[in-house]
Amino acid sequence: MASLSSSAIMTEPQSEQSGNYRFALSALTSLFFMWGFITCLNDILIPHLKAIFELSYSQAMLVQFCFFGAYFLVSLPSGELVKKLGYQKGIVIGLAVAAIGCLCFYPAAALHSYPVFLLALFILASGITLLQVSANPYVSLLGDTKTASSRLTMTQAFNALGTTIAPFFGALLILNEATQSLSVQASAESVQMPYVLLAAMLLALAGIFAYIKLPNVEAKQTDVESQATDISGSAWQHSHLVLGAVGIFVYVGAEVAIGSFLVSFLAEPTIAGLVESEAAKYIAYYWGGAMVGRFIGAVVMQKIAAGKVLCFNAIFAVVLLIITIFSSGLLAMSAVLLIGLCNSIMFPTIFSLAISGLGKHTSQGSGILCLAIVGGAIIPLIQGVLADMIGIQLAFALPILCYIFIGYYGLFGSKVAAKG
Repeated sequence: MASLSSSAIMTEPQSEQSGNYRFALSALTSLFFMWGFITCLNDILIPHLKAIFELSYSQAMLVQFCFFGAYFLVSLPSGELVKKLGYQKGIVIGLAVAAIGCLCFYPAAALHSYPVFLLALFILASGITLLQVSANPYVSLLGDTKTASSRLTMTQAFNALGTTIAPFFGALLILNEATQSLSVQASAESVQMPYVLLAAMLLALAGIFAYIKLPNVEAKQTDVESQATDISGSAWQHSHLVLGAVGIFVYVGAEVAIGSFLVSFLAEPTIAGLVESEAAKYIAYYWGGAMVGRFIGAVVMQKIAAGKVLCFNAIFAVVLLIITIFSSGLLAMSAVLLIGLCNSIMFPTIFSLAISGLGKHTSQGSGILCLAIVGGAIIPLIQGVLADMIGIQLAFALPILCYIFIGYYGLFGSKVAAKG
């Protein structure tokens, strides 16, 4: 009778906790959507700022350099901040910092200054980095650890939804306005109101997350870490983690580089000859493919090993890039857009393979993988230099090297070494 009574008493709190977790997870999906939306707008900003300031491709890629460079510089301090203040306060501060970055676009346009635009992007990305450092592990801890991957995949689907919608927003409110403007100054100012609107949305979300009561999962995190069995010295001692960090570096770099060049590539006379405002809309197919592919990949990987699926997607991406480089017209255009479908499962798959078997060093391994996102700063810049030297189409050879490594990692590099 005592056990039955205890069980009855526990049912209501557990049900209430489950309800709290569902509410928190629903609220967090808005964050994943917002940072996907904002990150994808960079693909619109690059050709826009390139035209306004008469930049070379390598100079224009400083947009991604400053944005993704923030991941490298701010990830570790963000982790320390979240440790001290907790996940919820980290989310609120991240939203506020991102809003400040959006507001900085207003003086950047008024001053007609490319360096101020880059500073605004760095501040914005710093806020997004803090959001990622806060929200990703928080989602993992909201419920059973066995279903953590599925929760992250679901929230990342909303991130992909943001990247799919953003090109239409950017084409309508930024590139269309710029096309209709008679002066360079007016064209620069076309970014002001869209980013002020984004700042207002971010501040509204910050207010909501400051007000609502989210479940406290810090104690649960301590329990999970205390139960870990790996007692080796460091995550750096695991070769599959180190190679996984390289995989994240080249994957993010390749994905961002391809997305960054899409508008300029589709504007080429030998490809589609589209004006920028029309070319920008096709970015949605690239990022939309990633969203659709995640759902397909989630089903496929229940039957086929994740590493093999990763290798297959990487090989397919290489084939599509070869077609992109050596063809023209609709064929080249279709091939480059289809790469988004290949990208779909890569980040979560590399991430999960890399932290497999790390035990108590899982959080350290996750931090290392977050630092590796700096590939989104380095590789697009290198591709920009190549585009200036050998042309935009041949410059797509660089992502081929990235996908070759990802294919290797899927088949061989991701295997957890046996302990002696």
